[in-house]
Amino acid sequence: MDILSLFVVLPVLVIIALVFTKGLKQARQIAMLGSIIQLGMAINLLFAYLKEQSINDSIFVFTRDIVWFEELNIHYNIGVDGISVALILLTSIIVLAGVFISWKTYDLPKEFFVSLLVLATGVYGFFISIDLFTMFLFYEIAVIPMYLLIGIWGSGPKEYSAMKLTLMLMGASALLLVGILGIYFNSNADGGPLTFSILEIAQVNIPFEAQKLFFPLIFIGFAVLGALFPFHTWSPDGHASAPTAVSMLHAGVLMKLGGYGVFRVAMFLLPQGALEWSWFFIILSATGVIYGAFAAIRQTDLKYINAYSSVSHLGLVLFALLMLNKTAWNGAILQSLSHGFMTALFFALIGMIYTRTNTRDITKLGGLLKVIPFISVIYVIAGLASLGLPGFSGFVAEMNIFVGAFQNEDMFHRVVTIISVSAIVVTAVYILRVVGIMLMGPVKNESYLSLPKATWYETTGVLLLLLPIVGIGVAPLWLSDMILKSLQPFLQGVL
Repeated sequence: MDILSLFVVLPVLVIIALVFTKGLKQARQIAMLGSIIQLGMAINLLFAYLKEQSINDSIFVFTRDIVWFEELNIHYNIGVDGISVALILLTSIIVLAGVFISWKTYDLPKEFFVSLLVLATGVYGFFISIDLFTMFLFYEIAVIPMYLLIGIWGSGPKEYSAMKLTLMLMGASALLLVGILGIYFNSNADGGPLTFSILEIAQVNIPFEAQKLFFPLIFIGFAVLGALFPFHTWSPDGHASAPTAVSMLHAGVLMKLGGYGVFRVAMFLLPQGALEWSWFFIILSATGVIYGAFAAIRQTDLKYINAYSSVSHLGLVLFALLMLNKTAWNGAILQSLSHGFMTALFFALIGMIYTRTNTRDITKLGGLLKVIPFISVIYVIAGLASLGLPGFSGFVAEMNIFVGAFQNEDMFHRVVTIISVSAIVVTAVYILRVVGIMLMGPVKNESYLSLPKATWYETTGVLLLLLPIVGIGVAPLWLSDMILKSLQPFLQGVL
């Protein structure tokens, strides 16, 4: 079996194994073993890709093409470039960290880990697909388990949050399907059969009117999952009601499908549509960047603070993609990776704090640095990374985004860039505010003095997420070079 199909097959095998387990202990051991193997496969894929990249000039490597439905020319067509390899590695790390953070899931543990791995299967399949139909299929597989994960294992108004999330994403999927079919039926504009293949469609001159019509459908269809303003409202409620590991995968992995889809499909296949519509979506994404930051300041619930922070940081991904130049696009991919690790780390820490204090309200917390120092120090580090401190992944990503944005010399781009840059200041305000209220000062509740320290499985999950944040910040060039080389053929298509 090829190296990429294993990323879809292995989670399915783990799911089958989980079906025959009994009790929490067996379920988490099987889930952990399967997730460790997936991380090992992702690391192996990274080194295999770097080796193949040095001798192969193809856009995608490790490709495989199998006909699924000949009449409609639907293929199981897979392959990876540096961007998808990096996102697969992100996924494997967060899935493993999520398993550790969910170590004490007593309520239907087998079903919980099965749902988690179904989501991971869809994500892996999405990142390796280079056929639009296959990509859409895996996209739906990734999105659907969220309803169960929030509706069954969530808290608060979980049914409402799960339904709101599902309806919003299914509505976006409907737009996306129309856009994909629009591309498909215009994929023979230069003659030849209709095709779903991304590489084949990229060689076709899709009529401008079709690009103008279908680009906003594809963009919105994917960008709703990337928390595009004003379609972001499902995200904070979904985060707040989701269990910890689901919040980690939701924000750290699932929402990355939005930016990746915009880049891989909307920008690459509909470049004239991108040029035509970019100004409109730049306004929406810049609004989301500012709105998310200011909304985070107003929150007192830790999950809502992090959720609105995600709206702001993911708005930067869409904003950078719409700048349509190499530096900004490099920043968009780096921001996707950086945000994935940071937000998953935040939600892991929030879950650890909540299980000990039974509250997420920062006004009821205080002095936690004295009683749970490890968790508190890691929270401070995650906060510094989020506000873009040099030495962490957030700084590397945001520098590329804003430098790339300023490369557009017209007044419109300069103004929206300055507005978006101001979000950094607002981010610093709400991060430092939370740190000051929650961690510093006297202990507000005497019962907090006996809070248990971080366990080995919590520490393992947290360190899995922290190391890439520091690693990318300290040594970003190898990753940046891998991404830039993968961007080149896409930039040639757009510019």
